[in-house]
Amino acid sequence: MAEHWLSIVLPLLVTLLLSVTMGRYLARVVTGAPTWVDPVFDPVDNGIYRLVGRRICSQAMDWKAYTAHMLATNLVMALIIYLVLVFQDRLPLNPLNFPAVEPTLAFNTAISFITNTNWQSYGGESTLSNFSQMAAITFPMFTSAATGFVVAIAFIRGLLAKDGGQNLGNFYRDLVRFTTRVLLPVVLVAATFLVWQGVPQTLDGGVAVHPVQGGSQTLVLGPVASQEAIENLGTNGGGFYNVNAAHPLQNPTPLTNLLLLLLMASLPAALVVMFGRMIGNTRQAVVIYAVMGVLLLGFLAMTVAPEQAGTPMLEHAGIQMQATDGALLAQPGGNMEGKEVRFGVTQSALYAAYTTAFTTGSVNSAHDSFTPVGGMPLLMQMMLQCVYGGKGVGFLNFLVYGLIGVFVAGLMVGRTPEFMGKKIEKPEIILVSLALLIHPLVILAPSAWSMVAPYGLSSLNNTGPHGYSEVLYAFASAAANNGSAFAGLNANTPWYNIAIAVVILIGRYPPIIFLMAVAGSLAAKPAVAPTAGTLRTDTPMFGAWWLATILIVGALTFLPALVMGPIAEHFAATHSLLF
Repeated sequence: MAEHWLSIVLPLLVTLLLSVTMGRYLARVVTGAPTWVDPVFDPVDNGIYRLVGRRICSQAMDWKAYTAHMLATNLVMALIIYLVLVFQDRLPLNPLNFPAVEPTLAFNTAISFITNTNWQSYGGESTLSNFSQMAAITFPMFTSAATGFVVAIAFIRGLLAKDGGQNLGNFYRDLVRFTTRVLLPVVLVAATFLVWQGVPQTLDGGVAVHPVQGGSQTLVLGPVASQEAIENLGTNGGGFYNVNAAHPLQNPTPLTNLLLLLLMASLPAALVVMFGRMIGNTRQAVVIYAVMGVLLLGFLAMTVAPEQAGTPMLEHAGIQMQATDGALLAQPGGNMEGKEVRFGVTQSALYAAYTTAFTTGSVNSAHDSFTPVGGMPLLMQMMLQCVYGGKGVGFLNFLVYGLIGVFVAGLMVGRTPEFMGKKIEKPEIILVSLALLIHPLVILAPSAWSMVAPYGLSSLNNTGPHGYSEVLYAFASAAANNGSAFAGLNANTPWYNIAIAVVILIGRYPPIIFLMAVAGSLAAKPAVAPTAGTLRTDTPMFGAWWLATILIVGALTFLPALVMGPIAEHFAATHSLLF
């Protein structure tokens, strides 16, 4: 039992320590303070600025200009990714001679990776060349993570603007500095560690091996370590191999598994610390971190406990689910279906909770094989999209709930709604409400349509509530920029490729546009000095109200869908009814 607790507490504790250190470093990066990597990357930055244009990389941008440049840059990069995929058969570094990617799949993949979603309707080792893996997959893993982060920074600058200032920074300079000062150094170190642990890093196509049971097979190789490092650090999630971090060449040891957990958690958690340092209010950061931590621990417990308890279906089949004497670390019995024996139930459930909390999408087990109530928290975290969340965007979603909470609490007690010294009025509430409503709309509407349309139902391999859960999970994952799946759904069809890509686009960019408009509106307002009537947001009481707002507004929105999916499946399973 002690080993199980250690395997959970250790990643959480190290994440906390890393987030404090990295949060301080991030604050230096975004404020332009000197960093220890400046001598190495200043020449790189200057070369990029010359390529893009020094004038455009130095001009101040208001929210409209910042957003427009972000959208234009993302559009160009998405087009490049699409062209690389559809012309894959004519490009170099294709040792296994893979054909061009089918157009709808290429469209889905381009949209998925440029938005930090990394939804994969394909198997990487059987579809993409090494050139495609680097140019169309690894490259946007850097830029999409940086895009989400710099948008959050621009929003914070809007909160901090004084005397009606409209300068939210420069998109290109922010993007380059975050990439070179944060992502590249960490990826270089992490990739080196992964290579040391046995993860491949080569341009060879594969190697023939002879298994112990006889015969031969080809192990597909490639630049796995470098992709795996940014996949998790950038909360991307798209794996080199189809089974992602469950593959022994992508995640071979408990040490690599721990590293991947820390990579995906460190920057989203550090963003909270950075926020506190930027605004000069550590108490505010502590409140935000505490609320996020309570949500993470709650959903983690809701995931681990059911998986540890197992399922009556396996018990009826005569499968041993109890821990035995001498069991290895994190292999205590429970529901081992769809899990790697080298990780066991605890590490698989912890990884699943992390990857949906931080909206990474990387998996080391089959989420589709989790128990109904063990898989439900994974869905709920993506539906809320604010339990730390991905790079920048998750933090913005959390602030959206905070703005709603401030407004409602202010109305209830008769105080002027204020946040960070800025009045929250009708225009801001309309914009944040629109940003908030888009998420459930793009999850529930296509899920419902897929359950009645023949081309949606034809992809189901399971009927009943579990089949519905698979569809619901797919669109929740797409809308939350997560990318993981209940993989019993055949998503590589024209309907799901196009529908999921559209959901990804709507779930990503309109909320960003609305929140950038909020940043512009707040930046134009003068800061208001706090008074006796100001509702403070850096107190434990408001933290509890913030948590209640998330659960009431967020969780209840999706309760009917959860009742028809995993909750119905759970009660059916207790009566030995399978789907």
